[in-house]
Amino acid sequence: MKDRELMAAAAKARENAYAPYSQFTVGAALLSKDGKVFVGSNVENVSFGLTICAERSAIAAAITAGHRDLEAIAIATNSEKPAVPCGACRQVMAEFNPSMKVLAATMDGEVEQFSLRDLLPLPTQGLLEKRQDV
Repeated sequence: MKDRELMAAAAKARENAYAPYSQFTVGAALLSKDGKVFVGSNVENVSFGLTICAERSAIAAAITAGHRDLEAIAIATNSEKPAVPCGACRQVMAEFNPSMKVLAATMDGEVEQFSLRDLLPLPTQGLLEKRQDV
């Protein structure tokens, strides 16, 4: 799958975001190593701590479908500049691929590319060191 197709899937997922409080709509499209795509959108809650980020929503969809071999994620927001994942999302992403490719884009088409390792250089390592499949 090409980056632009993954970005298009993220932009489409953003259309389903529920963000009545912040008006910050986010869509994510996650690519597994076998080419499957899983999408998610942010879902806000009046109790803001219960808000679900689009990135974690997409990861939950992939895990629920039995996929843990995650390769790349595209994030589309309605912001002026590309927005990178929050710290919580970065840590969850690192659980499945500390070097995941991260594409961040605005609705105007501005795109930036990162490695998760650059965005989260020192992930919590305790459990990762014991796992054999990471």
